[in-house]
Amino acid sequence: MSITVDIRKNLGAFTVDAGFEAGNGITTLFGKSGAGKTSIVQMLSGLMTPDTGKIVLNGKTLFDSASRLQVPAQDRQIGYVFQDARLFPHMNVRRNLEYGTRRRKKQGNDAPKFDDVIAVLGIEQLLDRQTHQLSGGERQRVAIGRALLSSPRLLLMDEPLAALDAERKWEIIPFIQSTQREFGIPAIYVSHAVEEVLQLADKMVLLVDGGVAASGPVEDVMNRPDLIRVTGAGDPGTVIPVWVKDEGVDAGIARLSFAGGEFRVVATGLEKGTRLRLRVRARDVSLATSRPKNVSVLNVFEGRVTAVSDDERPQAEVSIDVGGATIWSQITRRSLHELEIEPGSNVFAMVKAVAIDRPAIRT
Repeated sequence: MSITVDIRKNLGAFTVDAGFEAGNGITTLFGKSGAGKTSIVQMLSGLMTPDTGKIVLNGKTLFDSASRLQVPAQDRQIGYVFQDARLFPHMNVRRNLEYGTRRRKKQGNDAPKFDDVIAVLGIEQLLDRQTHQLSGGERQRVAIGRALLSSPRLLLMDEPLAALDAERKWEIIPFIQSTQREFGIPAIYVSHAVEEVLQLADKMVLLVDGGVAASGPVEDVMNRPDLIRVTGAGDPGTVIPVWVKDEGVDAGIARLSFAGGEFRVVATGLEKGTRLRLRVRARDVSLATSRPKNVSVLNVFEGRVTAVSDDERPQAEVSIDVGGATIWSQITRRSLHELEIEPGSNVFAMVKAVAIDRPAIRT
């Protein structure tokens, strides 16, 4: 799958002017509230018309202002999962799902099968319920199922977990992952929550004030603290690919290997060999110029400073190369000067095990 987007839309005091490309897997539109994320997916779906630009999906032009082409929403073969599910209240779960199959533009072996969709989403026991009897997480699973059963070429998901509490989010994320593994339908996923992006996304499009600040693999974009700071969405930090060396049976501490060594984190039940993304906030990384002794910190890494932010803020971001992996630290400029830390300095980066965000489990 490939989608090329180059669109502009004036919305009064706010203008969307965004261009990016996306492929297979999940691409997240990430940014703080009001960055233009929902407006972009509405233009992709055909629910809103850009003023100028072009949208091309798998070689088929869906919108082109130059030739005055605007393919109607119902003819785009795009599934849309809204933040509030929007199930039909006069239909039970089964009939809501069957509505998705009636909207199919194509049939065949590659179209998701009804039984396969309900099995992957774990909603077999919900089929005869009325929609008002569903929990928030169940409603979103049914909404995802209805969208999948329309056999879309592209799935748009507009903050589908925003209305759920933290526990319900962690319950539904594995179902979204399962739909990707099982059906392989590419998705554009709107979010301003870092934990969702780490769990789900392959590529990130970082939005600021209606425009694209950066796009690329999640690790590359999120490892730019200057970009994250500009968006105001999330804390600057480091995303590090790791794999489980030890499941965490020893006092609840799991060992996660990476290019620069081994992290120890508070976690249990992780499957050995599983690949994860680890999120380490820069503010949780302390620095020392000599190896610390008699400290409670479990993660101490020797590395070399490769860059120091040079703006006038009272705190500085310091980039440390640890065995080929990058770890960012945020310290005060006073500490930076007192410790005489500069590019080329040898330092020890210290990270408390309890400070590391929950790993994002993606095989």
